[in-house]
Amino acid sequence: MIIFGTKGYLHQLAILTLLCGQCGNPAAHTLSKRVTKFTLFFVPLFPVSTKHTTQCTFCGAQQKITKEQAEQLQVQAAHGPAQGQGQPQQQPYQG
Repeated sequence: MIIFGTKGYLHQLAILTLLCGQCGNPAAHTLSKRVTKFTLFFVPLFPVSTKHTTQCTFCGAQQKITKEQAEQLQVQAAHGPAQGQGQPQQQPYQG
C-alpha cells in the first residue's frame, strides 16, 4: 500500500506598508508565499504549486500577485521606505 498526498506550507516573506486596494487605507500588508508539496509516506518530496499573496492587516483583503511582484516587494522591504520617508508605498495593482 502506497500513501501519498499533498501538504501546504505558508511562509511570511515580509511586512510592508502599502495602500490597500480594497479599503483605501495605508496599512501594513503581509507578503506570503504558499507552497504545496507532494508527499509520499508523509515525506514532502517536491513542490506542486507556489502562490504569492498580500493581505491587508486593516480590512483582511487578500490579493494574489506574481512571483516577480513578490520579489520587487521583498527588495522594497529590505531597503526600507523610499525617498518619501514614512509615506505608504503604492501597491503594484488595484484588485
